[in-house]
Amino acid sequence: MKQIVRSIVPLLLLLPFFGCAQNGDKENDNSEDMTEQTDNLNLDTATFGAGCFWCVEAVFQQMKGVHKVESGYAGGFIKNPTYKEVCSGQTGHAEVARIWFDSSIISYETLLEIFWHSHDPTTLNRQGGDEGTQYRSVIYYHNDAQKLLAAASKSATDTSGLWPNPIVTEITAVPTYYPAENYHQNYLNNNPNQPYCSAVVGPKVQKVRKQFKHLLKK
Repeated sequence: MKQIVRSIVPLLLLLPFFGCAQNGDKENDNSEDMTEQTDNLNLDTATFGAGCFWCVEAVFQQMKGVHKVESGYAGGFIKNPTYKEVCSGQTGHAEVARIWFDSSIISYETLLEIFWHSHDPTTLNRQGGDEGTQYRSVIYYHNDAQKLLAAASKSATDTSGLWPNPIVTEITAVPTYYPAENYHQNYLNNNPNQPYCSAVVGPKVQKVRKQFKHLLKK
């Protein structure tokens, strides 16, 4: 047993160094159109921040009714920020995922439920080993209806006992949004063996798949 513990402890100590910010050192390659167009599909839009956007993207990509998920930046004061700039924590931007979804298949309320379960909304500016305002928990609402639904969902979740501590998630009007660089898009699917994906993103996705298996795409 002692030998097993000795082998596990070094791996656990290394996990903080597998953070989202330590693995995105490719050069900036922003693109105005990185994925298929959804303008003509009459879809609704949601924008969430819940730690590293690789995790948020991967969680919502698997849900039926979700047509597109894009990693990006929002909430800061720097125009057209780069990943390196956002990771500095000095831009005011949060890593977010923008979600285009068919509300006749999956509702905004259901997306919010998945949001609350897929990250810890009680830790201020931190998710696991990822720490800084860029990893804050935030709901950017796109209209008054989303604002009301988000506030009601937050209140209900806060009193449900899902999390032992108070929820600190921001709920605010959607600001200017900037798509992240191409190499951040579809990140888990393109980089399944990357250390952060293996240690953090993959396990988080599997947890959500078990909790919401009735919502998964076939």
